[in-house]
Amino acid sequence: MLFPVALLNYLDRMMMATMRSSIRADIPSIANDADFGLLMALFMWVYAVGSPIGGFLADRFSRRWMVILSLFVWSFMTWLTGQAHTFTQMAWTRALMGVSEAFYLPAALALLADFHPGPTRSRAIGIHMCGIYAGQALGGVGGYIAETSSWRNAFFWFGALGVLYGVLLLFLLPDAPAENGAAQAKPEKVSLSKALRALLGSGGFLILVAYFTLPGVPGWAIKNWLPTFLASEFNLKQGPAGMSATGYVTLASFAGALLGGMLADRAMRSTPRGRIYVSALGMALCAPALLGLGNASSLSLAIFCMILFGAGFGFFDANNMPILCQIVRPEYRATGYGIMNMVSIASGAGITVVMGTMRDRGIGLGVAFTICAATTALAGVLILLVRPRERLNPASASRSETKE
Repeated sequence: MLFPVALLNYLDRMMMATMRSSIRADIPSIANDADFGLLMALFMWVYAVGSPIGGFLADRFSRRWMVILSLFVWSFMTWLTGQAHTFTQMAWTRALMGVSEAFYLPAALALLADFHPGPTRSRAIGIHMCGIYAGQALGGVGGYIAETSSWRNAFFWFGALGVLYGVLLLFLLPDAPAENGAAQAKPEKVSLSKALRALLGSGGFLILVAYFTLPGVPGWAIKNWLPTFLASEFNLKQGPAGMSATGYVTLASFAGALLGGMLADRAMRSTPRGRIYVSALGMALCAPALLGLGNASSLSLAIFCMILFGAGFGFFDANNMPILCQIVRPEYRATGYGIMNMVSIASGAGITVVMGTMRDRGIGLGVAFTICAATTALAGVLILLVRPRERLNPASASRSETKE
């Protein structure tokens, strides 16, 4: 049931990157690429600030209701984006969409972790992340809708679809099972001060925040600027560039998340560091892929690098929440993921603006991808420093994650 929500979560935000030319032509007040990059970054900054707030509210109240309310609000803002006629109006809709979408992912991943207490956790998270990849891939459809109909119609149609699916979830989406996760571990309401002390006082959590951020920056660079990079470097039109940028990376990520989730769950049978090792393997794929993409001399080489990056990123994405579950208590999972999201996305917003400025000054975007390769390689080393903790949930301490 969460797979389509994850799909819409990314589809609604990604469409804009694939219809840049159409939007700029229709809204003259978006004067240059720096302005366009600022619109995408504005969503990300607001999303970043809202993410830990949404995570805390999900931990304190109901993860189910946070998922449903988030879907309703961001779908309405998606529809409203199609009504924008100025830079300022577009900025407001992007900012409000960022607030509402920020509340979804921490709540959804924590809810999934509640339903999957151990042996299937990475696979479950991986399948959910595939919904995100599907939305990212389908975001390329926005470029075709913009060329064949109107960019506004894309926002109208998908916004309405999200509202309709939200109504369905009101009747079908269950809350966390009482015997698992935070539903059992928090007899009292979660306190913000206690949550922050527990999370920020953990060295393992701080390392995980840094690890989550370093590959997240190139991840956002790929999402927001790869269509433009391919169009300019290989003389592609808006539609093919958008579909190539979203299609190859996200289809490979789809496969990587499924395979990475399966390998990680299997590795946990042998060692509690199994998910850490599989995630580090993902970084070993992403770093050379970014280096090759930034220096690609042909479209075929760029496609190969996009596929390699996508597969590695899938390994990474399928195991972030499962690794978090190994170092923080169940009642702090959504808040913890929200903090991770905040730092990663705020950094990604920075690179989004920087890359827009680079284009305006005539600097190739390949330079940014090359630099990102080094930060990704560093992340692969950093995650190996994390040490999983045992018996975080006394109520379920008798269950071992390493046994089916």
